[in-house]
Amino acid sequence: MKKAKDIIRKIRIGCKKSCRCVCRADILSRVILGVAILLMVVALGLVFFYKSGTISNVFVPKESHTVVEVKSGDTLSKILSNEGFSGKDIESISKMLKKEVGLTTLYANKDKIDFIRDDETKPISKIVIIKGPWNRVEIDCGQPDVWQCQNIEIERDTRVTYREGEILEGDSFYLAGMRAGIPAGILADVYDLLAFEMDFERDVRAGQKFYVLYEENFAADNTKVDTGHVLAVSFEALRGRVQMYRFKKADGTVGYYDESGNGAIKSLKRTPINNAKITSSFSSRRKHPVLGFTRAHKGVDFRASTGTPIPAAGAGRVIARGFNRGHGNYVKIRHNGTFETLYAHMSRFAKGVNVGTAVKQGQTVGYVGSTGLSTGPHLHYEIIKNGQHVNPMTVKLPAINNLDNANKKVFMERKTQIDAAVEELKLNPKNIVRL
Repeated sequence: MKKAKDIIRKIRIGCKKSCRCVCRADILSRVILGVAILLMVVALGLVFFYKSGTISNVFVPKESHTVVEVKSGDTLSKILSNEGFSGKDIESISKMLKKEVGLTTLYANKDKIDFIRDDETKPISKIVIIKGPWNRVEIDCGQPDVWQCQNIEIERDTRVTYREGEILEGDSFYLAGMRAGIPAGILADVYDLLAFEMDFERDVRAGQKFYVLYEENFAADNTKVDTGHVLAVSFEALRGRVQMYRFKKADGTVGYYDESGNGAIKSLKRTPINNAKITSSFSSRRKHPVLGFTRAHKGVDFRASTGTPIPAAGAGRVIARGFNRGHGNYVKIRHNGTFETLYAHMSRFAKGVNVGTAVKQGQTVGYVGSTGLSTGPHLHYEIIKNGQHVNPMTVKLPAINNLDNANKKVFMERKTQIDAAVEELKLNPKNIVRL
C-alpha cells in the first residue's frame, strides 16, 4: 500500500509540473504570435505608403535640379536673374567667383549651370557651374545672403585601350586604323608621330601590321568621356619596325622614345601635310611640267586643295618669305646649323609669320596654292642639309631629346609596364588596365 501511495503522489507532482510547463509555453507562443501580427501590420502599412508615394516624401525628399545650358549671348548675370536672384546677390556671387576661383567667363555650348533645391517648393540652396566633365564650381548658401564657393576637380578614371590592325590591299593607314576601331583623334596623333619616320605614300603596303595603346577617360558612372594620350605605337614599315613609347622625364617634360630610350621624334617631319599624296618625287632629272625641259626637282610635291594649312616641319626661325617666279609665294625656315626647309606655291602666308619669326613644329606658316610655276594646287617641300638639297623621304634625320642615363633607367621600367599591358589586352581585350 505504501509503495502504491508513493507512486500516486509522484504522478500528481509530475502532472502539476507538466501543467506549469504547458502554461508557460502557451504564454510564450501567444507573445510570439502577437509580435508577428504587429510586424505584419507595420509591413502592410509600409507597402501602402510606398505605393502611394507618401513614404518617399516623408523620408527621402526629392531634390530638384534645373539645368541651364549656356548659349551664345548668355552671361552669368543674365542666367542668375532669370532664376530670380536679386541684383545684390548677383553682384556678390560674381565677385566671389572672380576672387575665390578666378571664374569670369562662361563658354557658350560648353558650360552648364545646375540650380539645386531641396525640393521643388524650396528656394535654391546650391549652384553648380559645370566646366566640362572634370571641373565644376559649387556655390552653397549656408545662410540667407551668405554665399560660399569651391572649385572641385573631378578625378579621372583613366584606362588603357589596345587596338591592332593590318593594311589590306588598296588600304591607306587611315582606313585600316578606322577599321581597327581607333578613334579619329587618336589616329591623327599617331599620324603626327609616325610622320617623323615614315612616308605614308610609299611605306604602306598590304600585310603590314600595327598596334596602338592609348588612354580613355571614364566618369564616376562608368561612362567614357574622352580619350587621352597615345602611350605606344608600333608599325611594321618597309624600313623595319617603328616603335614609340610615351614617357615623362624627371623634369616633367614629355616625349616619345624608341625601345632603346632614344628620341623617336625627329627634328623634322618627312611629310608636313598628313595623308597628302605625293605627285612628284625628288629627282636629279625631271621634265618640268610648265617649262617643258629637264632639270633637277629639288623637293617633293604633295597634292592638297587650295587653302590647306601648311605646318612647319620643325621648330626654327623664318629666314625668308616672299615671291619668285618659280616658287611663287614661299617660306624658308632655318632649324639649326645643319637643316633648312622651304615651302612653295602658297596661296597666302599665315598671319604673323615674317622674316625673323620663331615658329614651333606644327605651326601653320602658310596655305596651299598654285602660285609661281605650277599646274595646280600643291605643296612643294624641300629639305636643305648643310647647304645641299636632299631627298626628304630618305635623308637620315637626327633624333632630339635623347634620355640621359638616370631617365633612361626609369623609361625602361615604364616600357616594361606598357609592354605588359599590351600583352594582357591582346589576350583579354575586355580587361580593365590602368597605368
